[in-house]
Formats: sequence, structure tokens, C-alpha cells
Amino acid sequence: MSGYRGNVQRLLKAASVGVGDRVKVESAGRAYEGVLMPRTELGDQNHLVLKLPSGYNLGVKVGAGTKIRLLERGKPPKLGVPKLELPTDPSKPNVTIIGTGGTIASRVDYRTGAVFPAFTPEEIYSAVPELAEIANIKVVEACNVFSEHMTPELWIKIGRAVAKEINSGASGVVIAHGTDTMGYTAAALSFMLKGIFRPVVLVGSQRSSDRPSSDAALNLISAVTVAGRSDIAEVSVVMHGSIEDDFCLIHRGTKVRKCHTSRRDTFQSINDIPIGMVRGRELKLFRDDYNRASPKGKVRVEGKFEPRVALLKVTPGMLSSVISGMLRAGDKGIVLEGTGLGHVPESLFDGIKLAVGKGVPVVMTSQCLWGRVDMKVYSTGRDLLQLGVIPGEDMLPEVAWIKLMYALGKTRNLKEISKLMQRNLAGEITPRTRPDVFLKPVFSWKAE
Repeated sequence: MSGYRGNVQRLLKAASVGVGDRVKVESAGRAYEGVLMPRTELGDQNHLVLKLPSGYNLGVKVGAGTKIRLLERGKPPKLGVPKLELPTDPSKPNVTIIGTGGTIASRVDYRTGAVFPAFTPEEIYSAVPELAEIANIKVVEACNVFSEHMTPELWIKIGRAVAKEINSGASGVVIAHGTDTMGYTAAALSFMLKGIFRPVVLVGSQRSSDRPSSDAALNLISAVTVAGRSDIAEVSVVMHGSIEDDFCLIHRGTKVRKCHTSRRDTFQSINDIPIGMVRGRELKLFRDDYNRASPKGKVRVEGKFEPRVALLKVTPGMLSSVISGMLRAGDKGIVLEGTGLGHVPESLFDGIKLAVGKGVPVVMTSQCLWGRVDMKVYSTGRDLLQLGVIPGEDMLPEVAWIKLMYALGKTRNLKEISKLMQRNLAGEITPRTRPDVFLKPVFSWKAE
């Protein structure tokens, strides 16, 4: 009965009908004909769902006088995978779409009513046929998870898939990814992939592909445009630049954050301006300090991350026992999301001293998204520097966390780690604090 229970289930059993059958329902003086659809497991027991001949779904309230009659036996609906012959045009660039799951590749799960990562890359392509007008599309599936289930092991798997495709001749790579941790994966790939000579673009959607308000199509079209037609040989994130379906922004992979739970323009470049924008498949670049693509090269994967690194949000009065507990749990590095210019309460000093004394690097970032830490302004910051805390410049806390995982995968020497963390490796540290990027409205990028 796929989600039906109670009164509705008893009525359906009495009429000997099931999900997928075409039925006639008479209720409250009206009659409806359609295919009986499954319901979510959280649905009430007083309604059933019909798919009408028009294609729309209709909920019908079931009462004491409701009558149901079987018109024709059918089969329960299920999602199928289309068999596609992808077109090839030698005059167009070759772009590989690597599927990882997430909302851009999701459909409704009738068991729960939630969306789930059920699209294959072929289905992504079939959902947006305009992609064939831009490039020759190849599809590869690296994994199939929601982005909250992403792990460092999967980062490495994705990175190897990217390297394989670029080294095999792809003009660029698009990674379809869930938005919740897309910034994390973008940062990890930025540190991991060495010698990038073609565009690597992460893309997602805030609303699943089966919803009328989905942003998937424009995001995918823009991402494939960047991957196939730009010379940006970096890891970037391409997502809606406004709440309308008018343009997408190209964000550097180490400077981008998801800033809203549901807005389509949720991704913003922090402490920097975007690399550029895509409007109507036309590229407009805002800066020229990006790595340029080249016809030849070889991408290497430095995929060793130390997963036992903690990211700690500092709160007033936080005790050193929090850090000592992390050390007992086996954490090998700690990133502090401190206050203001990079401060913590004195109650944490003993814990920090204990960590550094055990050879565990402690990196300072700020809870403020914009600006940079400056630990020489106030005495607390200077005291923390004396304790061995490493300043994180203007890195986002999550980027510093990933970078420390990467650094610990290369060395355990505190001095070497300090040098690595303060060196700009993949655009994660800007040389100066820009006064023109704080809360810059997206329409200004559109106008310039």
C-alpha cells in the first residue's frame, strides 16, 4: 500500500486496489479518475493521492461515504534510468560531469516525502538537454550520497576521478555536488589537486530537479559553460548569483561559503570578489589573477588528509577541559573559531598550552566572516602567539580546518605546519583585506 494506513488502507483493501491501479473515487459529491499514487510514510490516514490524466497529483479526503472502484490494473510507479546516446560534435569542447549525489541529482522519495540522491549522471544530462549545445558530455559517477555524508575518503575518490578525466583529455570537469558541504569539497580539491591545467567546477542546486522553482538547469548550464569555454584552471563553484534565473557567479573554491539555508543565491565569495559571472552562456570575468588553462599538463592528486582534526567554535567562559578532551580522543590538530581579531577567553589558555606541548598544532580563525585575524593588536592575541597559536589570516574556519588536515598529511613538524598554514597555497589567503567586499549586494556584480 506504499504509505497508506488506517481508514484509507482498509478502504483500498476492500476495493482490491493498489498503488499504480487506475481507479475512480467518489467523495463529497464529486468523482475523480486517476492512478493511485504512493503516499509518504508520515502522511495522515484520511487522504489518498491520485495522478490525474493531466499529470497533476490530487489529494482526496476520504470519509464515511467515499467509494473507490477499480478501473484498470497497473504497476506501481518507479524511477527509471534512461538509456541515452550522447551526441558528439568534434567542434565542441569535451566536458565530463562527475556525479556525487545531492539535490541537483535528486527526486522525491515517496516513502518519506523527502528528496534523495537517485539521479544518475545520465539522468542529469537528460533533464538538461541544453548541455549538448555547449559541449560533448561524458558522465561518470564517483559516489552517490547527500553532501552531509561526504567524507575525506570521498574527497580523494572525487579528486582521482577529476585527475583521470583531465589527464585523459577532458576540456574541463563539472562535479555535481550537494550544496551543504560543497564549499568543503571545493577547498579539499583546491589543496589536493596539483598541476590543474583545465577548469574544475563544482555545481549544485538549492531545490531539487523535479521542482518548478529548481535552480538546477541554469546552474548546470553555467557550470558546463565555465568548464568547456573558460580558461580558469582552478577549482571553482558556480551557482546562482541572484534569486532570479538571470546569471551565475564563479567563486574561487577556497573563498566561498553557503550563506543561506534556502535562497538560490546562497553562495557568496567571502573576503574577495568572485572570479566572474555567466549570463546567457556568456562569460564575464571580474579579475585576471587566476591560473590560466593550457593545452598540456598532468594533474596529480596529493590525497593524504589527517581526519582527526577538530574545528572548535569558541564561546565565552569555555574551559580548557574541552581541549584536553579532544586530545584524549586522539585529535591531531585544532582549528579555533575565535572571537574578533582572533581571541579566546583565558580559561582556554591551559588547554592550548597542553595541545602545543604535545605537538598538536592550534590554528586561529575568526567567527567574523569578513576581515582577518590580527593577533598583535591586543594583549590576548599576543599571549596566544606566545603560546604557539598559528594565525589563520583571512581563511574561512572550514577552509583552515581542511588545510590543516592537508598539512598534517604532509608533515607533523610544528614549524613546517606553521609555515604551510600561513602560506597561500590555493587562493585561500588574500594578500590584503579588501574594503569593497563586505556584504556587497549581488546586483552590483550584475551591473558592473
